[in-house]
Amino acid sequence: MRGLGWVLMGLIVLLQYPLWLGKGSWLRVWELDRQLADQRTANLALDERNDQLAAEVKDLKTGYEAIEARARYELGMIKGNEVFYQVMEAPNSGERSSLDESHTQEVRP
Repeated sequence: MRGLGWVLMGLIVLLQYPLWLGKGSWLRVWELDRQLADQRTANLALDERNDQLAAEVKDLKTGYEAIEARARYELGMIKGNEVFYQVMEAPNSGERSSLDESHTQEVRP
């Protein structure tokens, strides 16, 4: 009777091995679940990017406003009847005084 108990215990251990440590074990399933969650997160980020790109493509195909805006901001283009003003930054205070003096000189004939 005692030998039968040990044999049955050995069979139970042999049957449990694939469940815990084998090819389709719980540890492998947990690892795959974690990888699946990571991939779903990455897919959501890519879906958002794809939606933005699709909206941009739609704008470029259907309307000239998007093309015009892109030409203005990325290429610096202007229309034929427009005037372009470029605003320069003020020079440093040390340079400003010498420039102000040179520009404020009065020229008389």
